[in-house]
Amino acid sequence: MVTAGRPSFGRLIELDLAHARRTLDEHFSLIIEVARNAADKVKPGGTLIFMGGTGGRRPAMGLGILSTLTAALPTLTANLALELAPVRMSLIAAGFVDTQLSASLLGDQLENHRSQLRAKLPIRRVVQPADVAALAVHLMINTALTGATYDIDGGQQFVAA
Repeated sequence: MVTAGRPSFGRLIELDLAHARRTLDEHFSLIIEVARNAADKVKPGGTLIFMGGTGGRRPAMGLGILSTLTAALPTLTANLALELAPVRMSLIAAGFVDTQLSASLLGDQLENHRSQLRAKLPIRRVVQPADVAALAVHLMINTALTGATYDIDGGQQFVAA
């Protein structure tokens, strides 16, 4: 399971191109490299799991790189599932997950954001790392799953921003 990279925010026309390339490499190219290097090491029926997100599905100012990756990673995962078969590929697309990374991004707005999510999410709680881990374990043990993207956001993408 690969969970590398941080989200990148900023207007596309103002982004430093070197930073944009690093962000794309951290997410997109890394998946290709891991898959390429693991292809002959993972036993048939084994699985590679990558992390993506749901946050960029709604275009918004400052989300250009994030939206691009959000759209590209499911297709990349599906193609790799075909190319690496019988090794299985899955993408976990997470919304807000209450992690140290989220805390570092939100700073003093963290508790306010948690409260807003608890009030509006259909599950009435914030997604925790254990929720993501349980999904990853399911993807590893259910040998009928490959090439798909699995959302875990507590219904966040279905409620108004």
